[in-house]
Order: sequence, then C-alpha cells, then structure tokens
Amino acid sequence: MSCIIFSQNTKPKISASRRLFLKTKLLKKAVTMWENEKQTLKEERERVLSEKVPGLQFSGLSVQDLQNLCKELHHKIDAADEERYDIAAKVTINSLKVTDLSQQIIELKGKMKRPNLKRVRVSADAMLGALLGAKVKESVDFKANLKTVKKEDEKKEEVTDWRKNVDAMSGMEGRKKLFNSGQ
Repeated sequence: MSCIIFSQNTKPKISASRRLFLKTKLLKKAVTMWENEKQTLKEERERVLSEKVPGLQFSGLSVQDLQNLCKELHHKIDAADEERYDIAAKVTINSLKVTDLSQQIIELKGKMKRPNLKRVRVSADAMLGALLGAKVKESVDFKANLKTVKKEDEKKEEVTDWRKNVDAMSGMEGRKKLFNSGQ
C-alpha cells in the first residue's frame, strides 16, 4: 500500500469544481443505494411475515373453529418466543465469548518477555556515583556506620532436684501453698 504525502506548497491536481461534482455524484449514488437497501429489507420482511403468519379468515367460522384457530395461533406464538429466546441466549453467549477472547488478546499483547540479565559486579562507590551522579566524590564505608549490638546471654533456670519439690508439695501443706499462690 503506497502512501502519498502532500507538502504544504503543492496544490491538489483536481480543481474545486471537479471535486464538488464528484462529491455530489457520490452522495447521489449513496442515496440510491441506501433506498434500494431499504426496499429490499422491506420486501424481505414482508416475505418472512407472509410465510410465518398467513392471512386470517374469520367470516363463516363457528365458535369451535375460532377456538381451534386461537389455540393454533397461541402455539405458533409460543414457538416464535422460544426461538427468539434461544437466539437471544446464543447471542449473549457469543458476545461473552467475544469479550473474553478480546480480553485474552489484550493480555497477550501486554505481556513482553523479559530479557535475561547479565550479572555485573559494581562496587558501592560506583553504585553511589551512578545514583547520585558527580555529587559524591569520597568513598563511603558502610561498615563504619553500622550499629553494634551486644548479645546478652539468656538466663538459665537452676535445675533442682525434683524429689525435694514433690516432698514439699505433698499433703495438705502443699495444697495450701498452691491455693495461696493461685490467689
């Protein structure tokens, strides 16, 4: 497909009167095509209606015949409603599928593969220089700024002889001690 680019200095090769004449011809042709399309749609509608709903003859019918005719019409209406409902359900399902597929297309277009990055060794001074620019000229010692933490030893419980504890808690005195310690 070739593309013609006009600069501001060049004049179009078609005159204004010729352009106006072509526009009016195109509009007339579009109007006639539109009217023909409307006419064909109208004829198609009349044909379908004549197939689906034939003309009714009420004259000379008995009450029983009229009731039978009403029942037939009622069954035809039910069939047409079922068909309309089925078509509407198919349309909604297809529209949901279309939106789902378009969403998947958008997601696929949005994802790009990340290239494999290479490891590069950079010193802390070089990183600061790259981040802050030429502002930092002195080297920074990160270890000097770290806070020192002293570890405290956990207090260990004294291990006592369990037999002494059992003897002290036995009898009524031991129960009294447990009761008093609970309050």
